[in-house]
Amino acid sequence: MSILVTRPTPAAEELVSRLRTAGRVAWAMPLIEFTPGTGLDDLPGQLTSLQRGDLVFLLSQHAIHYAHPALARAGVSWPASLHYYAIGRTTALALHTVSGHDVVWPHERETSEILIQLPALQQVAGKRALILRGNGGRELLAETLQQRGADVQFVECYQRCAKIYQGAIEGRRWRDRQVDTLVVTSGEMLQQLYSLFPEIDREEWLLHCRLIVVSERLATRAAELGWRDIRVAEGADNDALLRALQ
Repeated sequence: MSILVTRPTPAAEELVSRLRTAGRVAWAMPLIEFTPGTGLDDLPGQLTSLQRGDLVFLLSQHAIHYAHPALARAGVSWPASLHYYAIGRTTALALHTVSGHDVVWPHERETSEILIQLPALQQVAGKRALILRGNGGRELLAETLQQRGADVQFVECYQRCAKIYQGAIEGRRWRDRQVDTLVVTSGEMLQQLYSLFPEIDREEWLLHCRLIVVSERLATRAAELGWRDIRVAEGADNDALLRALQ
């Protein structure tokens, strides 16, 4: 098995390193990279204007990577009076590390669908909710919180940008290295991967690879694009991906 990891730096390199340590053949080709978001200047004011018991959601560890320095520059710390929620364990740990606060996350599966089912989020009428995320993204969490009576605001902490590759060159490279397993952690990257390569590479190689994804929604989309051998990992962190690859 030769594995191609498409998730962003540095998580891609970390997963490849762990796979190689375990004796596997693995390579990294990050499909997206990150830059600071447009909402960072407004973040300190938005955070400090929240009242005791209001909600803060972090939808990726990249949000913390950009948000925490922005708060530090403004001399603002993460208020202890708020309730913090993260999309998954890695993000929760990253926020706890910089803030010292308890962070709740869905243990069952790291998705918006599971997060919004947490008992504490059923009664949120009258509360304000601040969602720290990248540019765009799914609206399910915000829409559900609004339906339950919360006042929802977004902060764009980072932007995702597609990395530019030459599809024909990359197709030859990965076919020569006999890549037969792909790791993809978002719908955006799945579409990018599908569109990157010439049609002949898609038909002869790409769609025949085994695909490791991180949600049923992604698996459904992959099947629509033409993949047949699809496995859903238990989560989006590297530990869960390693288990799925074993």
